[in-house]
Amino acid sequence: MVERETWTTRIGFILAAVGSAVGLGNIWRFPFSVAESGGGAFLVVYLIAILIVGIPALLAEFVIGRRANVDAVGAFRAIGRGNWRFIGAIGVLASFWTLSYYSVIGGWVLRYIFGSATGSALAGPEAYFGAASAGSSSVLTHVLFMAITIGIVAFGIERGIELATKFMVPSIVVLLLGLAVYAFMLPDAAPGYEFLFDPNVTAITSNLTQIIPAATGQALFSLSVGFSVMITYASYLGKDDSLGADGLSIAVTNTFVGILAGTVVLPLLFAGGLSVGAAEGGGIGAVFVAIPIALGNFPPLIGKILGIVFFFVVLIAALSSAISLLEAPVAYVVDEFGVPRMQATLGIGGGAFVLGVPSAWDIAWLSWFDGIGVALLLPTTVLFVVIFVGWIMGDDAVDEIKKGMAGDSFGTVWLWSLRTFVLVVVVVVFLLNIHDLFFTLEKGTSIVPPLLL
Repeated sequence: MVERETWTTRIGFILAAVGSAVGLGNIWRFPFSVAESGGGAFLVVYLIAILIVGIPALLAEFVIGRRANVDAVGAFRAIGRGNWRFIGAIGVLASFWTLSYYSVIGGWVLRYIFGSATGSALAGPEAYFGAASAGSSSVLTHVLFMAITIGIVAFGIERGIELATKFMVPSIVVLLLGLAVYAFMLPDAAPGYEFLFDPNVTAITSNLTQIIPAATGQALFSLSVGFSVMITYASYLGKDDSLGADGLSIAVTNTFVGILAGTVVLPLLFAGGLSVGAAEGGGIGAVFVAIPIALGNFPPLIGKILGIVFFFVVLIAALSSAISLLEAPVAYVVDEFGVPRMQATLGIGGGAFVLGVPSAWDIAWLSWFDGIGVALLLPTTVLFVVIFVGWIMGDDAVDEIKKGMAGDSFGTVWLWSLRTFVLVVVVVVFLLNIHDLFFTLEKGTSIVPPLLL
């Protein structure tokens, strides 16, 4: 039997987890979630959600993974709770499901790098996005992005994922910092910072039922909680690592990158002569239309350079998340069925590509897949993980999280936060999402597929 791989260094694990967390969730989704949900009001609720829901839930997945040292489905059997395997299965399904349309968006990013270089993406942004986001050209870029993802994961933990993310994550931070500094020096960028950092209390109180699920969902999505990714990544950890310290490092870095992305995107929009309305309501395609429109108002050479750098950052972020989404189902097939990693990666990556073809062909399908993944599969997994770790594992979970940590009080406080407040918040978000999916078809995220609407 082939010996199971582990992370070669602790920083390798942290960077891989940060890479998974940062991803498109922070650069593609976060700035435009801010735009759609009240600016600073959303940011305040999001930061609270990260602290009191995201981090405890992240640590819950870490505890399961490290205690079991196997894939996300087999983990529950390995710790003596085999009848709870369905939790890992839903998470693995969520990863596979999300990867199918994530790769489509990654393919768009590939095209936008070249479109920025030639200037075509900036000359007619709406028309360019229409051509890039649907039909055979979208399927082709979907193939290319998935092939790159498969190539990285096929090399395994040490020579593939760890090596790649050690380059990707620092590159994302450095390039975003460079863009943020440039954006800060632009005239007319100030309203972007005001919108991001000036919370409107009235907006929070009057839209609480919309902001809470949106911010909590973004917090979980951006931390890669609910996809079984963090269970899988933690299964490659050694027993002497501090899960609390690692989880905090990942959450802080992830949040920093999200806010940093906001300080790039929103000031660029305002400096480019646009208002936040250009992003608000733009949905999945907002970043691919609003940013090129803004950059098209810059001097041509500057606009092209900014476009290339911005979409290259988005590409790296997309890849760092995509490889984690592929690794979760690959680890399941390798660990549970003994399939060689290369074959498992090709098979699962190929299956995700096929599932993503409708999303590549028609953006309405991509919106539907995204809605089901984020509003249904992700919170369902998180809900059962919180219940399992908080009420089924109990003292075993505390024992696991204490390893590598000084002091005894943290584990108990964390466990009771899972059992009470975190559980209540996750249940509320879950029910609000279910209500939106099944009873508010006009909102655009529905359980009903596009063909039937």
